[in-house]
Amino acid sequence: MTPLRRRRLGVVIFVMLGSVVTLGLAYYAMQQNLEFFYLPDRVVSGEAPIGKTIRAGGMVVTDSIERSDADLTVRFELGDLEGSTFPVVYAGLLPNLFAEGQGAIVSGTLDEQGLFHADQVLAKHDENYMPPELAELHQPE
Repeated sequence: MTPLRRRRLGVVIFVMLGSVVTLGLAYYAMQQNLEFFYLPDRVVSGEAPIGKTIRAGGMVVTDSIERSDADLTVRFELGDLEGSTFPVVYAGLLPNLFAEGQGAIVSGTLDEQGLFHADQVLAKHDENYMPPELAELHQPE
C-alpha cells in the first residue's frame, strides 16, 4: 500500500469513527430529553408510562380547579370530548391564559394512582390571541 493510499484510508477511518461517535452522542442526548405526548384517553387507559416524564394535553374540566390556601398548589382535571379525565396537581404559578374550558398541556410524571404531577403547565390559545397590552392599544375609542 502506498503512503498516499494509507493516508487516505486513515482519513476515511477517522471521519467514519467521528461520525459514529457524533451520532451516538446525539442519540444519547435525545433519549435523555425526549418527552412523549399523550391525550387524556391514553392516560386513563394506562398507555402512559408511570414515573417517566411525559406531556399530556386536553381541556381543563369545568369546576375542577382547586387552589390550596397554604401554598401555590393547584389541583385540576384535564379531559377530552369523549369524557376521559385525569387529575393533575401542580405547585407553582399558572399561566395567565389558564382557565376552565380552555386547552392546557402539562409536563411531568404520572404516579401509580393515576395522579399526574406536573412540573410545567402551558395554556393553549387560538390563533386570534392578543396580549392584553396590545388589546388595549387596538380598542377603538
